[in-house]
Amino acid sequence: MQVTIENLTKKFGDVIGAENLSLDIKDGEFVAFLGPSGCGKTTTLLMLAGIYKPTSGTIRFGDTVVNRLSPRERNIGMVFQSYALYPHMTVYKNIGYPLKLKNMQKKEIDERVNAVANTMGIGDLLDRRPGQLSGGQQQRVALGRALVKEPDILLFDEPLSNLDARLRLTMRGEIKHLQHDLGITSIYVTHDQIEAMTMADRIAVMSGGHLQAFDTPEALYDRPKTLFVAGFVGNPPMNFINVEVSASNGHFVATNGNMSLDLSKERGEKPATAGNSVVMGIRPEDIQIAPDGTVPAEVFVVEPLGRENLVDVRIDGESILLLADTKADHKRGDSVKLKFNMNKAQFFDSKTGKSLLWA
Repeated sequence: MQVTIENLTKKFGDVIGAENLSLDIKDGEFVAFLGPSGCGKTTTLLMLAGIYKPTSGTIRFGDTVVNRLSPRERNIGMVFQSYALYPHMTVYKNIGYPLKLKNMQKKEIDERVNAVANTMGIGDLLDRRPGQLSGGQQQRVALGRALVKEPDILLFDEPLSNLDARLRLTMRGEIKHLQHDLGITSIYVTHDQIEAMTMADRIAVMSGGHLQAFDTPEALYDRPKTLFVAGFVGNPPMNFINVEVSASNGHFVATNGNMSLDLSKERGEKPATAGNSVVMGIRPEDIQIAPDGTVPAEVFVVEPLGRENLVDVRIDGESILLLADTKADHKRGDSVKLKFNMNKAQFFDSKTGKSLLWA
């Protein structure tokens, strides 16, 4: 089912939940709404579900405008953060409850519940109650209850946030695999960028009720169109440095104090025309501590991450994060030299926050 959102706005008095939001979600696509708390992602999801009524704008499921349809009339399945299972009911009754509300025959309910339960790997738990299940099992029941209705659209509201890290990893894979097999259009709300990056076909990044970007995970990471997207997508986060980009005889250079970094024409031409209001962004994996580095720095702290170390260095008092090999014995106070991969550098207008390369 294709989902089209046109100029969607939701206000709570003077407070803006979402404003002028427009998205076109393809049939069978897995889309994540990503952003910090209060960005409008859950508000938008609840408008799609019919729980909130839009202040203005249009929501279409296929060719049908659904603004005035009740949640029951929209044929959606929804999975909540809290699971929202009935504690006094068995797993069987929890999964089959939406079908009971439709007054389906017991035989058909039995067939659907057993089929969904076996798909979710909980076919042997149908006689148990939610209190007798683990968090992962409860999540599978909640997902099974959403699927048993054979919905056109699946809506997820931060469904994995109550699980431990290992179980979240497992469930991410299971949900993505299941969605791919079933081909159900799915919209997934999360503040966890790892969930969004690993699960979604495309990600809608939101901030302050506004859409910042809507693109593939790879494009958001490699070609961020705003400072907000560049800083929010990626872990560890992107480094930002105020620089002046200048050109002389076709040679481009980004400078900040004693730091001078050569740029290709592709990276430097547009930033060089922006004057002094330029912010350079570069990810930690694109900076190395190397003997042939050209930028002097001092190690401030080293954080072991397992496969690599996260190193916080200071350049003229400014913090820069980079990733280093665990075999390198860097210590606080060490003087080092940094090498920047300037083919991966990003440049933004400091006033508008827009990319000077991709906007």
